[in-house]
Amino acid sequence: MGVTKSDEFNARQNKTAELFKALGHPARVAIMEFLMKKQSCVCGDIVDELPLAQATVSQHLKALKEVGLIKGSIEGTSVCYCIDEKRLHELDKFITALLDYSSEKKCC
Repeated sequence: MGVTKSDEFNARQNKTAELFKALGHPARVAIMEFLMKKQSCVCGDIVDELPLAQATVSQHLKALKEVGLIKGSIEGTSVCYCIDEKRLHELDKFITALLDYSSEKKCC
């Protein structure tokens, strides 16, 4: 793997990039959409919704959880997932800033 220069950027920039990287796979986008639609903690239903094996879904859930986009809580023998609103608000602030910039039409 190539050398990264992430240490040359500030913490906010690195965290924002991590969020976008985690959302850079269609399965993870589908998981987030499913969790938004359910608006509650979801246990085994995620695997039923995606055309992927359970182990693959677990890897995608792990990636989303590592960056904090989702949270998981143990209920009996299963882990239930929901969206972590705090991290989602960080993403929202960045996207809102981009939209505000584009609405000002400062560029060619």
